[in-house]
Amino acid sequence: MGAMIFTVGNLLLLVMLIIAAITDIRSHRIPNWLTFPAMIVGVGFNVISAGAAGFVFGLGGLLLGMGLLIVFYALGGMGAGDVKLMGAVGSMLGPQMVLWAAFYTAIFGGIYAVGVILFHPRLREKRRAVAEAFKNFIFYRTFNYNKPAEEENVPKLCYGVAIAIGTIAAVVLKSV
Repeated sequence: MGAMIFTVGNLLLLVMLIIAAITDIRSHRIPNWLTFPAMIVGVGFNVISAGAAGFVFGLGGLLLGMGLLIVFYALGGMGAGDVKLMGAVGSMLGPQMVLWAAFYTAIFGGIYAVGVILFHPRLREKRRAVAEAFKNFIFYRTFNYNKPAEEENVPKLCYGVAIAIGTIAAVVLKSV
């Protein structure tokens, strides 16, 4: 039998994730007023429950969580708020669980990104160009991507939503 899923820490984590997802959807930002206190609370809860070992556990999760996403931020693929949010998740859940949260986040984030690519109206020309490139590859064994002439305003992904769903999935699946 897994750990109890309904804990004060998990409740705080859930509230933080819901607020982060909503603010990301509304403003395409995850605010510092949410992530920094969440990091402190996460490490603090771990210190209260396990002393110095809890400090190492929470800080290790925080650093690993941020480290998992920092390269994507550095390459321009996501915002700093996403990185800090995953750090806050790690501060609460520790190193092992933040790896699971990142794993499920990547799965949900990929599904989310594919959905946007397939269905967002501003990406119609890009979809056509990609389909043409794949058709040429399959039939002629050549791969030529003809970028659409008109540069479209590409929609931004609200990755905080994927982090929220992925983290919740990790907590639920690892507690059963």
